[in-house]
Amino acid sequence: MGIITRSSVGRKPSEIMRFFVTTFIGIVFGFFIGVSVPTLSITKLNLPSGLLPSIDLSYIEDRYTGRQAWSFMNSGNKRSSSQVQALNDTSKIWVPSNPRGAERLPPGIVEAESDFYLRRLWGKPSEDLTSKPNYLVTFTVGYEQKKNIDAAVKKFSGNFSVLLFHYDGRTTEWDEFEWSKRAIHVSVHKQTKWWYAKRFLHPDIVAPYDYIFIWDEDLGVEHFDAEEYLKLVRKHGLEISQPGLEPNKGLTWQMTKRRGDREVHKVTVEKPGWCSDPHLPPCAAFVEIMAPVFSRDAWRCVWHMIQNDLVHGWGLDFALRRCVEPAHEKIGVVDSQWIVHQGLPSLGNQGESQTGKAPWQGVRERCRKEWTMFQTRLASAEDAYYKSIGIDTSNSTAH
Repeated sequence: MGIITRSSVGRKPSEIMRFFVTTFIGIVFGFFIGVSVPTLSITKLNLPSGLLPSIDLSYIEDRYTGRQAWSFMNSGNKRSSSQVQALNDTSKIWVPSNPRGAERLPPGIVEAESDFYLRRLWGKPSEDLTSKPNYLVTFTVGYEQKKNIDAAVKKFSGNFSVLLFHYDGRTTEWDEFEWSKRAIHVSVHKQTKWWYAKRFLHPDIVAPYDYIFIWDEDLGVEHFDAEEYLKLVRKHGLEISQPGLEPNKGLTWQMTKRRGDREVHKVTVEKPGWCSDPHLPPCAAFVEIMAPVFSRDAWRCVWHMIQNDLVHGWGLDFALRRCVEPAHEKIGVVDSQWIVHQGLPSLGNQGESQTGKAPWQGVRERCRKEWTMFQTRLASAEDAYYKSIGIDTSNSTAH
């Protein structure tokens, strides 16, 4: 019995040692297997549904894919630590030619311009657009003029983006028209088209468009075709233009009156004393603000001239000439594509009655005040500029 006892005690240390060695080898082997085999998605395992009844597999999946995202973000950084440190030091980037405020960005990531192209919420971004309209038309509208606007929009081909500015707050009702579902709608109560234009038609937003139409809602378009109009604009080199106006509707200016014997005109003869120079408004270099059309470059200048607080745009028509050169050649009226100004005071009725006056009277008074204010600001700005470069304009009559 003593021999048996000694034999059992003698083998016990070796068995313990074998257990520890085996365990250690198993741990090492498992570690290397774990780091070498790709991550396995639990949700892709074909396990019986009753095996893991209380485990939210999607939660586990999300937790583990977080690690994958981290791996993805770092997979492209095959750089030395010194390179990574240099890249993370954003003060190393300063590009003065970038747009203001974006100087710290590498130029390749800067998107300085945008557009009104509608995009999908799914799929590849590169496949969103089946076409890119070359032109933009905007109308400032109230729902009461829906028939007028419907007729007008149909005069513009699919090569136009359509943007409606709603001054009465009614937008969804327009979906009775199929084209409205593809249009852009911006709604702010009781605002004018120049208020909208200053805030939503920044030159960098409308940069993709060759021409921008900024039109009123009360225009008859029976004799107008937008594509034919632009052919004539290009043919005659017009940067700022408008269609001729039907001459029997109480026109103010001879310049915008339609002439039936030509395609385009750029000059006119006004009442005695109205034109100090035949190349200046209102005898030339002049269109009205009801239905202007701007080239991309001309609009970039005009937008900067629109005053933030002067919402009616009165006086702007006389100043448009400052944005093109020579103005009497590049501003004109297209006669063979003409419109009728119906003169509906719809936006004027959005004013408020004060001191016993009708709402439209208060609106008209502000229009006249803004015209005077704009002229004063422009003259003062010109005088200040010329003074800064040493030119005395006190005896000049041409502003």
